[in-house]
Amino acid sequence: MSDTPVDSSKRTWLIASTCAGAVGAGFVATPFVSSFQPSERAKAAGAAVEVDISALNPGEKLTVEWRGKPVWIMKRSPEQLESLKKTEGQLADPASNRTAYPTPEYAKNGHRSIKPEIMVAVGICTHLGCSPADKFAAGPQPSLPDDWNGGFLCACHGSTFDLAGRVFKNKPAPDNLEVPPHMYLSDTRLIIGEDKKA
Repeated sequence: MSDTPVDSSKRTWLIASTCAGAVGAGFVATPFVSSFQPSERAKAAGAAVEVDISALNPGEKLTVEWRGKPVWIMKRSPEQLESLKKTEGQLADPASNRTAYPTPEYAKNGHRSIKPEIMVAVGICTHLGCSPADKFAAGPQPSLPDDWNGGFLCACHGSTFDLAGRVFKNKPAPDNLEVPPHMYLSDTRLIIGEDKKA
């Protein structure tokens, strides 16, 4: 090997072009690396959602978004609560024991909620992810049994759920509607996505 000295002008050019290449690579890599960081919107998508339910009247439902999912909050009337007892023998999992969508302990009761009159459930059918429609009126209706007591119908494949989000037997949906973690901050304020155990 020869130890020929590199011309100083070539050395300067070599150093300058290497530095420029490193700076250029840094500029190119920065957006690429930044793309792996979650956006503010993505960070907010997982955040808890606070909801004012003071204007919710018996028999009414409102929908909020949590983690990109529709969450239903329904204030059930005394008659609607009473109807839950009539459907228990027709349900696939009346005590919410199945674990595909684990029900929080505070919602493992006949009304699947902390407060009997307030239902909180993810409005996505456990079969293929459709959103069931409100069928609150009792009595015979198209696609529903004659002894219908009110609830939800997923028109995609006919799965039916009662007013606690419990699925009826022999339906395509394998599980009850998911009950998200939630807790009350006051009588009229609810937080979805957090509970005392979280």
